Amino acid sequence: MNRVADPGPAVTDSPAAFHPNAGLPAAAGISLKPEHFATLLETRPALGFLEVHAENYMVPGGPYHHYLEQIHRLYPLSIHGVGLSIGGSGPLDEAHLERLQQLLRRHSPEAFSEHLAWSTHAGSYLNDLLPLPYDEYHLDRVCDHVDQVQERLARPMLLENPATYVQFANSHLAETQFLGEVIQRTGCGLLLDVNNVYVSCINHGHSSRDYIRALPLQQVGEIHLAGFSHDQAAGHAPLLIDSHSTPVAEAVWELYRFTLSLTGPRPTLIERDNDLPPLPRLVAEADTAARLLKASAQELPA
Repeated sequence: MNRVADPGPAVTDSPAAFHPNAGLPAAAGISLKPEHFATLLETRPALGFLEVHAENYMVPGGPYHHYLEQIHRLYPLSIHGVGLSIGGSGPLDEAHLERLQQLLRRHSPEAFSEHLAWSTHAGSYLNDLLPLPYDEYHLDRVCDHVDQVQERLARPMLLENPATYVQFANSHLAETQFLGEVIQRTGCGLLLDVNNVYVSCINHGHSSRDYIRALPLQQVGEIHLAGFSHDQAAGHAPLLIDSHSTPVAEAVWELYRFTLSLTGPRPTLIERDNDLPPLPRLVAEADTAARLLKASAQELPA
């Protein structure tokens, strides 16, 4: 499909080698919300790609598909799932998987991703992405689920590291080890959410940079950046919430710079799901990411 949008200052010809799981350019994009459909088509800002949540488009017709088809003629597209429950204890929901397959066939996105989390129990969907124990039993189950999804969709997927607020006492693998094992066994790629890394590491008292270093960074097919909010845990400990309701914090930008120094340019998304600002403000954040992508490409050794 021909793309006519100019990616602007984003880096689309980076010397960094990408994992084949991702077909997105090494550019900066934003999450696409219905409130911005018309403005985006009217103004056509210089963005590298757009991302939508799969579950908002799992219907046979309607205006969402109409707009997405127009927009995908202009920009590369990433579809991001939030409901497969890859880490769930039960089997994957066949009806959900079928709707997902139809959606990806209809729009042929350049990338598809899901979360390392669970959100179903006994046939009921929970409005959250919940953590799982990092042990051999759950490792085997997650790998089986990822294999099932990739075989059913006939395409590789990216798996996103979660934002977490609790940890399991019976986890004997670090989260980075768990992700690395899943990626090695299944051949999926990694969606590295830098905000999730920062939020989780602050909440659990870990080093964000050590976490990043421990990941299989050569498998990163996309990066997410988002804003967080502050809460307070029991005992008055600080607690960060992955709310996607604020601009990207400076500490997350700094961790993103560090990440790019290790990975080189990677497709980077500004996520915003709550307290949605006008489109130009999201584009301005994407422009910041694009400048950092360009700088990271210039710093790579010849």
